[in-house]
Amino acid sequence: MFGFYRVAVAVPKLKIGDLQHNKTAIFQVAEKADAKDASVIVFPELCMTGYSCADLFQNSKLLEKCAESLDDLAVQSKKIRCVIIVGAPIYCRKGIYNCAVLIKDGKIIGVVPKIFIPNYKEFYEKRWFLSGRELEQENLLICGKSVPFSSNIIFSDRKYLNFAVELCEDLWSPVPPSANHAIAGANLIFNLSASNELIGKADYRRDLVRHHSARCICAYAFCSAGLYESSTDTVFGGHCMVSENGSMLLENPRFESEGFIGFADLDCQKLNHMRLSESSFSDAKENGKYQTISIEKINEIHHIQRSFESKPFVPSDKSKRDERCREIFNIQTSALFRRMEHTKSKKMIIGISGGLDSTLAILVAERTIRKLGANTKDIIAVTMPGFGTGSRTFKNAVSLAKILKVDLRTINISQACKQHLKDIRKSSKVHDVTFENVQARERTQILMDIANNEKGIVVGTGDLSEIALGWSTFNGDHMSMYSVNSGIPKTLVRHIIGWIADNSPSKPRNILLDILDTPISPELLPLKKDGKMTQETEKIIGSYELHDFFLYHVIKYGASPEKLDYIANIAFKGIFGKKEIRDTLRIFISRFFNNQFKRNCCPDGPKVGTISLSPRADWRMPSDISPALWLEGF
Repeated sequence: MFGFYRVAVAVPKLKIGDLQHNKTAIFQVAEKADAKDASVIVFPELCMTGYSCADLFQNSKLLEKCAESLDDLAVQSKKIRCVIIVGAPIYCRKGIYNCAVLIKDGKIIGVVPKIFIPNYKEFYEKRWFLSGRELEQENLLICGKSVPFSSNIIFSDRKYLNFAVELCEDLWSPVPPSANHAIAGANLIFNLSASNELIGKADYRRDLVRHHSARCICAYAFCSAGLYESSTDTVFGGHCMVSENGSMLLENPRFESEGFIGFADLDCQKLNHMRLSESSFSDAKENGKYQTISIEKINEIHHIQRSFESKPFVPSDKSKRDERCREIFNIQTSALFRRMEHTKSKKMIIGISGGLDSTLAILVAERTIRKLGANTKDIIAVTMPGFGTGSRTFKNAVSLAKILKVDLRTINISQACKQHLKDIRKSSKVHDVTFENVQARERTQILMDIANNEKGIVVGTGDLSEIALGWSTFNGDHMSMYSVNSGIPKTLVRHIIGWIADNSPSKPRNILLDILDTPISPELLPLKKDGKMTQETEKIIGSYELHDFFLYHVIKYGASPEKLDYIANIAFKGIFGKKEIRDTLRIFISRFFNNQFKRNCCPDGPKVGTISLSPRADWRMPSDISPALWLEGF
């Protein structure tokens, strides 16, 4: 469903050398995974026999019983839908291999040998096992049946899931086989391991798994031998992890005496999209030939068991959030510094309204002017009250400008707008889109003309969310000479201002906090009789939290409208109802598609995160595209 798959990692209670016990224990756990709709379950390295059998791996009794037990396990598995991956020693004409054996629909569907064989300190695997490095597209006879036998196998459901397997030491190698598997198309890697416990080793394993999944843009499921495999001088802790593109989705407590089974829901559609849009995967070439084995009737998830951040642009951890705000503010000021230096402009001209965006813009300008070593009076802050300007926002704009010691100018646009409406034969009593846009364009004209007169530049204030929705007047507030907020979504603008407030003296802090508490509005319609604003943006187009959520998952992960609707209901459960989410999604799709023409001629502005809508680099789309396909069912 929507590219989600559930994987299971399991460490059963094993007995070294007891094939009958181990087979039964593995199947019982596999049944539990199947009942939970797992698509694949992976067990530790050599789990059929136990990793610690040592010289007994060369014993014919053990090898023959292992092959028989694998056949029995395959027959038993016919009634379950998940793929079972177990570790076993496999004998063929050349010798013995340490292998992963994949079982589905009552049969063994593939055998993957270990490539890198450790032979140092407590590990002496070369004493018993051969490397599978030279094996290419071979077949192996197990219990009278011919089975694909190679490390270069991709197992696929022909939809979103493509997985491959490597074993323990393979991950520790300079170029893990899984890197090649990923290049060949695998978006999920399983690792059957017997990694023993030493001081600090768990941290190293965790970093290996997490970083490797990020480098390969894949999910990585690691499953290591457990407590009951511990013998002689070696102790195993049963370390299990599942990481998705660098994010740890699952990690178990080690040294569990009762074994372990854990589940993680992976988003393979997201991984596939990221490889297309955010990497150079297509430039890499795999080594060797790959065989693809199709898997039919794999388990599908009915209810996803993973969470989604409702504010994906905003880190939930305060220290990380503060660091991100600091980084973004530095990027903004450095970008504006460079533009001012290059153009040799003398002044910055900013229209201030007492709203979030213009507040952040003037704070960036103030920091930049200090970086330039210039006077804050070189910032011309223009407040332009009109038909819908409220006393609260006007007061906050003026107060902040005075505290920052900028050149504050107040120009009332009401009369100019009335004259313009009269000139174009438009009644000022009809409060439609023309009425609103006249004011927005009048303000922009004033700013542009002041910039010409003062040899300065107009610093734009519009943010990424407004650009996505086209929530601006074309050739009005849509235009500037440099747009410092263009890479920052509305939900993050709030936190940057909050972070600045937290690090400011009491007077500016109080003003900034009041600005944060003011409803978002363009203030273009006349005020009510009691002086309160008529327009509240989020009551018109829906919550910016929802819009930013949709924007993030559409641009970064290529999510479909149906998937957006589904995951938004998980992320915003108890916050927004299903109808409000769907209504806002419909608005988002319509406005995003219909306003590309504004984005195609937007001014320069700094990119601060992975998502940008600049037509010069990050987002290209025809202005005349129809949203009909994306609105089907909505």
